[in-house]
Amino acid sequence: MPLIRFDLIEGRDDKSLRNLLDASHRAMVKAFGVPERDRYQIVHQHPAHELIIEDTGLGFKRSKNLVVISVTSKQRSDDQKKNFYKLLVQELGENCGIEPNDIMVSIVTNGDADWSFGLGEAQFLNGKL
Repeated sequence: MPLIRFDLIEGRDDKSLRNLLDASHRAMVKAFGVPERDRYQIVHQHPAHELIIEDTGLGFKRSKNLVVISVTSKQRSDDQKKNFYKLLVQELGENCGIEPNDIMVSIVTNGDADWSFGLGEAQFLNGKL
């Protein structure tokens, strides 16, 4: 049930976008153990001047292939998060040709009451999930 938002510089074609989403989902399934159909992904493409993503002094050089990934999820362990970062870089590198320095990830944690998958219900609270 992680909700994943991708912020990208515009210009990728449909196939490239699908590869990015599929590769990211594979990393999510492996790292967090979520079910295959537990997939919630949103893509936002921006003109290059609308994304200023620097490096916090780490010396990264970013390219037009930059991907900023924002994950909203229930609590995950530090090991799960570190594994996700590693698997994500591998998947995006091997399947999308995205360099590790062009991948930035932020994970925001929330709880059971913060999710409704529809029908005006909190499925984690009412026992349906």
